[in-house]
Amino acid sequence: MLDWTLVTLLFIILAAGLVLHRFLRGPSLRAYDPPVEQRPGGRDTASTEHQEAVRLLEQATSEIRSAPLKQRLAAIRRVMEQGFLDPALVDTAAYRIEDTNAGGVPGEWVLAPQSDPNRRVLYLHGGAFVSGCPRGHRMITTRLARATGAAVLALDYRLMPEHSRRDMIADCQAGYRWILDHGPNGPAPVGELFVAGDSAGGNLALMLIAWARDAGLRTAHGAMALSPSVDMTLSSPTFKSNRNTDLMLGPGLGRFLRLPKTLFLLLTWGWSRMVPSNPLISPVFGDLSRLPPVLVQASEAEMMLGDARRYVNKARAAGSRAELETWPGMLHVWHIFEPILPEAQEAFERIRRFVDRCLGNR
Repeated sequence: MLDWTLVTLLFIILAAGLVLHRFLRGPSLRAYDPPVEQRPGGRDTASTEHQEAVRLLEQATSEIRSAPLKQRLAAIRRVMEQGFLDPALVDTAAYRIEDTNAGGVPGEWVLAPQSDPNRRVLYLHGGAFVSGCPRGHRMITTRLARATGAAVLALDYRLMPEHSRRDMIADCQAGYRWILDHGPNGPAPVGELFVAGDSAGGNLALMLIAWARDAGLRTAHGAMALSPSVDMTLSSPTFKSNRNTDLMLGPGLGRFLRLPKTLFLLLTWGWSRMVPSNPLISPVFGDLSRLPPVLVQASEAEMMLGDARRYVNKARAAGSRAELETWPGMLHVWHIFEPILPEAQEAFERIRRFVDRCLGNR
C-alpha cells in the first residue's frame, strides 16, 4: 500500500530543494551568452612562445602538487608571491615601488618614469581570493604603469579563509575612497582614476565600480578586468566546454564542477557567507547601468570566457560602454608572462589605447 505520508514528505523535500537551488543560483543569464568579442591580435592560434609560458606554469604547479595537503595553501601563496617567471626577467629597476598605507589597508605604489602622480590606477590582484599579493603581481603592475602613464596602487587586501569575503570587500572599498584624495607623493586629489584587476581581482574591480556609483563617490574614468571572475555560481557554459583547454584553472576547478549543483552552491554560500548570486561577489548579477567604460580581456581557452561575455553583453544592454577582447589559446591571465609572450605585450598595448579613448586622446 502506498505510504502517502512518505510521498508527501519526499515531495516537500524536492520542492524545497528546487526553491533553494533557484534562490542560490539567481536569475538566468543565458540571454547574455552570444559571442561579443573582438580578436585584436590577428592570430588564429597561440604563438610558439606560449609553450614556454605553459612550461613555467607546469613547473609552478608541480611545486604546489608536491606539498602535503595541509601545506597546500601555503605552497600556493609562496608560488603566487614568487611569480611564474625567472626573477631576472622581472626587471623593476626602472620603476619606483614604495610601500604605503591606503586608509588602513597595506599596499604599494608602482610608478614608471613617465607616470603622472595625479593619474592613478587602483589595482586588485588575483589569486582565487585566498592567495596573491602586490609583490607577486609586479609583472602586471609595472607594465600597467608604463602602458597607462599612471601611478598604480596595488592593494594587499585581506585574504580568505583567515578573513571573510566582506573583510576583503571592505578593504577594496577603503582603498577606493583613499586613492581619491591620496597619491604617491602624499595627500592630493586624483586627476584621472582607473580601476583594474585580474581574475579574482577583476571580480573586485567590477564590484567596486558599481559600488562607487551607488555610494555617490567619484566615478572612475574606466575599468580594466583581466580574465575576471564575475559569477560565483559558475553557471556560464564555458566552465564545462573549456575545462580541458584551461590549463591553469581546469584541473582544480573542474573537480568542484563535478559536484551536484545545489551542493556546490551551498558550499559557496557557506564559504563566502553570502548568497552566490549577490552582486557584491557576483558583479554580473548587479545593476550594470551608468558604469564607467569597461575593458575586459579574456582567453578563448579559459573557463571564465563565458563570464566575460555575459558581463559585457549585460553591461551593453544596460547602456554602459563595455568591450571584450580575446586571444586564442592563452593561459588564464596570460599578462603575467609579458616579457616572453607577444600576446601579453599586445594586451597591454590594447589597455594603453583603451585608457587613451577614455581620456579622449584617440
